[in-house]
Amino acid sequence: MEVCYQLPVLPLDRPVPKHVLSRRGAISFSSSSSLFGGPAPRQLSKRRGAISYDSEDQTALYIRMLGDVRVRSQVGFEPERRGSHPYLYVDFRTLHSRPEAARPVSARNVRRLLSFQRYLHSSRFFHGIPASNPLGYILDDDFTGQAKLMLQKVGNWNFDIFLFDRLTNGNSLVNLTFHLFNTYGLIELFQLDMVKLRRFLVMIQEDYRCQNPYHNAVHAADVTQAMYCYLQEPKLAETLTSCDLLLGLLAAATHDLDHPGVNQPFLIKTDHYLAALYKNSSVLENHHWKSAVGLLRESDLLSHLPTEDRLNMEERLGSLILATDISRQNDYLSEFRTHLDKGELCLTNGGHRHFILQMALKCADICNPCRPWKLSKQWSEKVTEEFFHQGDIERKHNLEVTPLCDRQSNSVANIQIGFMAYVVEPLFVEWSRFSDTRLSMTMMSHLSLNKQGWKEGKDKQEASSSRVSEEQRTPATKDSNSKVLPQGSKGS
Repeated sequence: MEVCYQLPVLPLDRPVPKHVLSRRGAISFSSSSSLFGGPAPRQLSKRRGAISYDSEDQTALYIRMLGDVRVRSQVGFEPERRGSHPYLYVDFRTLHSRPEAARPVSARNVRRLLSFQRYLHSSRFFHGIPASNPLGYILDDDFTGQAKLMLQKVGNWNFDIFLFDRLTNGNSLVNLTFHLFNTYGLIELFQLDMVKLRRFLVMIQEDYRCQNPYHNAVHAADVTQAMYCYLQEPKLAETLTSCDLLLGLLAAATHDLDHPGVNQPFLIKTDHYLAALYKNSSVLENHHWKSAVGLLRESDLLSHLPTEDRLNMEERLGSLILATDISRQNDYLSEFRTHLDKGELCLTNGGHRHFILQMALKCADICNPCRPWKLSKQWSEKVTEEFFHQGDIERKHNLEVTPLCDRQSNSVANIQIGFMAYVVEPLFVEWSRFSDTRLSMTMMSHLSLNKQGWKEGKDKQEASSSRVSEEQRTPATKDSNSKVLPQGSKGS
């Protein structure tokens, strides 16, 4: 495993390196930038992609986002030891990486990396032929037929995001989200620049870590597709505004942006700088939100909107993403149940609509057990693989192994059965009360079948293990009637 040093805490007498302040997604917390010899907060906040917070009661602190580990190692920034846990110095990029042998690149693979649709578009332009579909260049020519056929059924709960990702050559998040924006007419309604939107979606997809078995761009695309299914439910479709739709899709696409592949307790117990930055509260969700805002500002996607509206949308986006914090699951579920018991949800009320969007995103985020078995099983194996990777790292560096991440005492079946029983089922029971539709019945049916499938698999595995253990404990015995007599002796 490749290891590098973790981000240090910058001492007060050291100026902030320029490369830190100029990188995409940097955050500035400052009360007196002169402490670092850095630019004034107002000047810094004008940089594209920066988020600046001024505070008079805090020591100035400039912190880059998670990607700084590799940037500083490249430019020779001298790291300073922080904390006592060796994992602080492990590069997150290598957490789930697999060594790959170098191999020649085939001509077919090279062709797939090129955008034939854009080439065709430019060729038609130079020949004076009008484009039949101005949005056609979004999908590469290799996959446009099959991928477009799949997008026609994007509202189907059986939508296979793994197949769609293959058909789009790993660009499922970009193509799916762009299609949904176009389907809802959000591009025209908000007068979004097509080039800026495309760039923004590409940056989102690139900022998901493909090394993560589970928390990657395909998961984000899957959650976005599920969110679309919920937005199509009658109660929501009849009441949601265009702004609600825009924020719902944006939140789904960015809800796990730049996820490091480890959970919040891990960041806290290793004294990770993100845990310190967000005071051990919704650490990952705050990071996803701020990363998304950084990309929004860098792409200038919403720069044409009034400042007040833009800032309000950023805050609402954060409220949606923060709702995905699994540690606050019971709080949201209790409030949801209370609203339903009292029958007081009124979707003409903006606050109630926003709360339902939060619940919809929470459902979309953990809906894998409610998918058909073929899809659900793949997601279960991927998330368990990511858990076990974390456990392996914890054991290697003599940290307390998170029970859920211990491959020596856990199995995919055990984890999934518990997750379904204590997290997924209670949430979707309440969602079904709110939206009693065919989709809700389908999800609950899949959930029941999948839980039964894992239980049967667990029983078979335990029976097999018991049989093997018994065979190992019991010495081999021979039939007393088949004793071997000494040579020359006579049988009785």
